[in-house]
Amino acid sequence: MMEQGWIPYCGAAPGPAEWLLRWNFDPLLLLVFALIGFAAWRRADIGAPFWAGFGLLLLLFVSPLCALSSALFSVRVAHHVLLTALAAPLLLWGMPRFVVRGPAPMWAAAHILLFWIWHAPVPYAFALSSDLAFWAMQASLLGSAIAFWGALRRCSPATAILLLLAMMVQMGLLGALITFAATPLYAPHAVSTLAWGLTPLEDQQLAGLIMWAPAAAFYLAVAMARGWRLLVPPVAAAR
Repeated sequence: MMEQGWIPYCGAAPGPAEWLLRWNFDPLLLLVFALIGFAAWRRADIGAPFWAGFGLLLLLFVSPLCALSSALFSVRVAHHVLLTALAAPLLLWGMPRFVVRGPAPMWAAAHILLFWIWHAPVPYAFALSSDLAFWAMQASLLGSAIAFWGALRRCSPATAILLLLAMMVQMGLLGALITFAATPLYAPHAVSTLAWGLTPLEDQQLAGLIMWAPAAAFYLAVAMARGWRLLVPPVAAAR
């Protein structure tokens, strides 16, 4: 169980025997998802990637993964990576007419700042102290990620590649700092990891590795794909 005083939105930390039963059927959350889904279904310009991103949001906030993130900081980090690096671009990919105003470097900086703030120990603990704080964290991370990926569509390939590489570096740096911290930093998980056979420090190290390796590698892969596309037109023209 979570320490007394921590009231995460997804509920008390589950143990291995119960977490698969911990679906989140919050009526307000389901109503919001239903309204968004209905509004998107009525629009002819919404593509399949949007629905893939929408389905991922359901997985993150309705499935037992929501409860599992109360127990393990590493799952919370994976949750945030999927939210910002996969759900956000999928939603945008399915909304070709959606336009983000403002320069891409500004939105990249805003997203990086918010990502670092919410993964600092004190703001993270605050986010698990009330439902309002939890949704402030989730909405700001998703919103800034959507703005970043949306602005990326309008900037030059060179700028897009540089920003993606910057995102990779900051993700790896934050992951390294969390991985090599000598002591547990996240009070809400001080006892919740033990039922899963992990000490709080081991769970924290796993979370850092998720940021450092797969999350950073994702941005590198997108940057490389964007660079590869620069080579395709000359090759096609030569043929």
